[in-house]
Amino acid sequence: MSERIPNKAHLDDAALIEAFSKMWIIRQFEEKVDYFFAKGMIHGTTHLCVGEEAAAVGSGAVLRKSDWMAATHRGHGQTIAKGTDINKMMAELFGKTSGTNKGKGGSMHIAEIETGNLGANGVVGGGYPIAVGAALTARLKKTDQVCLCHAGDGSTNEGSFHESLNMASIWNLPVIFFIENNQYGMSGPIKEMAKVKDLSIRGVSYGMPSITIDGNNLIEVINATYDAVERARKGEGPTLIEAKTYRWKGHSKSDAKKYRTREEEEMWRSQRDPIANFRKQLIEAGILTDAQADEIQVKATQAIEAAVAFAEAGEKPTADQLFVDVYAD
Repeated sequence: MSERIPNKAHLDDAALIEAFSKMWIIRQFEEKVDYFFAKGMIHGTTHLCVGEEAAAVGSGAVLRKSDWMAATHRGHGQTIAKGTDINKMMAELFGKTSGTNKGKGGSMHIAEIETGNLGANGVVGGGYPIAVGAALTARLKKTDQVCLCHAGDGSTNEGSFHESLNMASIWNLPVIFFIENNQYGMSGPIKEMAKVKDLSIRGVSYGMPSITIDGNNLIEVINATYDAVERARKGEGPTLIEAKTYRWKGHSKSDAKKYRTREEEEMWRSQRDPIANFRKQLIEAGILTDAQADEIQVKATQAIEAAVAFAEAGEKPTADQLFVDVYAD
């Protein structure tokens, strides 16, 4: 455990540096994807998580490779945090056979069973029942696996949210419902869509521990998720975590963000940047120097450039591959 930055997951200095690096990789990945979409070099649509890196990395840091994770349509960061290879992710976005889904899934359907990634989901709230199903599997097979279910604030108004929480609660399943509340749905603030201050209160009615945390504070995310994961492993049932964060970019590439002020955006960028704030914490604790922190950022940029080169070198799927992997043998 790090003596300089204590945390409940007992992550040492090296693990915290790795978390810092992973946050930079996520941000650089998203910025590069944003660039290619703007140039029309990647098709379809995408939902970027710039500004939300601590929520993804902090929650993923306490999972084992054998644990499961369900991602959202804004799932690149969550997927990277679970351990999916960025080369294969970039290739998937480029529609190449070297991608995670052989170029046929795209941004909202990246999955990798080998790392416990059950997949992103283009359906709002679509991950809830999948996560409950995975947790039920762990319960029936008597393993100590848990499932971390990522979801957005808007999904808590979906029927799948309430049905899944109820089932997970009455069956005492090892699932953590992790709500990334980035303040806005597609085109409006969550405060106009739910008449509660904290969305976590909705978990109370289903008899599960529920907590609201600062989703931009990496250590706070690690601590809350660790408690929930340990509780689930012990057979004590589900937990609801609401991590309040903020997406710097629009809902999708076509979002002009006319529903929020530039002053608000600037405040979150200048004062609540999860990467800048954790960098400061690492340096003040004597874990990194300024030069070392800069080098980590440079290496993240280099890793993303290598991922782009890998993606560009891949081949596109042919028409005869259209129905391959669609149906089970």
